[in-house]
Amino acid sequence: MSTRTTHSVARFSGEFMLAGVDQMLPAGEYSIIMDEELIEGLSRMAYRRSGTFIEVPPASGRRELQRFKIGPDDLELALRRDAAAHGNLVAVDGA
Repeated sequence: MSTRTTHSVARFSGEFMLAGVDQMLPAGEYSIIMDEELIEGLSRMAYRRSGTFIEVPPASGRRELQRFKIGPDDLELALRRDAAAHGNLVAVDGA
């Protein structure tokens, strides 16, 4: 099965929580990774999302980025809440 991965950046003006992440996250920019797999057997190419992930900088005492699987709807909701709380537009940039 063929897969593709796209990257984007989500910007938060204040701290936030996401379902699937076991900690409060501080304001900042976060890498978002979306994996999609090719739907075979169609007359044209089509992909379905197979996973959405957020990369979180290491907590104190850790060296590696943490990657959490999140729901795309949960990310959208967190961005909208952040925008409403801080008077910003929802900010997600493709990379």
